[in-house]
Amino acid sequence: MTQGKELAGLKVMVIDDSNTIRRSAEIFLGQAGCRVFVAEDGFDALAKVADNDPDLIFCDILMPRLDGYQTCALIKKSPRFHDIPVIMLSSKDGLFDRARGRMVGSDQYLTKPFAKDTLLAAVAQYARRGVAVRAAG
Repeated sequence: MTQGKELAGLKVMVIDDSNTIRRSAEIFLGQAGCRVFVAEDGFDALAKVADNDPDLIFCDILMPRLDGYQTCALIKKSPRFHDIPVIMLSSKDGLFDRARGRMVGSDQYLTKPFAKDTLLAAVAQYARRGVAVRAAG
């Protein structure tokens, strides 16, 4: 399952306090041709979103200072960034976590650890939509 050229050049942000998760996502996405930006927590991410204008954001739920729910809610409340798809990442696969993610505006939920194909399929699905929506807006 390769996405080929359709992911090349897409700007993807990965927000996670785990260096291992950030690095894995960076490698997988980089191999697919994405431009990857990483952030260690929500505060770090908010500044980088403004600087890099990503096409898609992966956001961990459990982070210090500003958690994933708060980070997602702030991104979705911004008129400039509200159309960016946000995919929540969590090691928990609970109904409550998924529902809470939807309530703050997340577009999808991936359970960690994720497989390369799962990550790239999510990018392919949302990046096409996100780029089309943002180009029209």
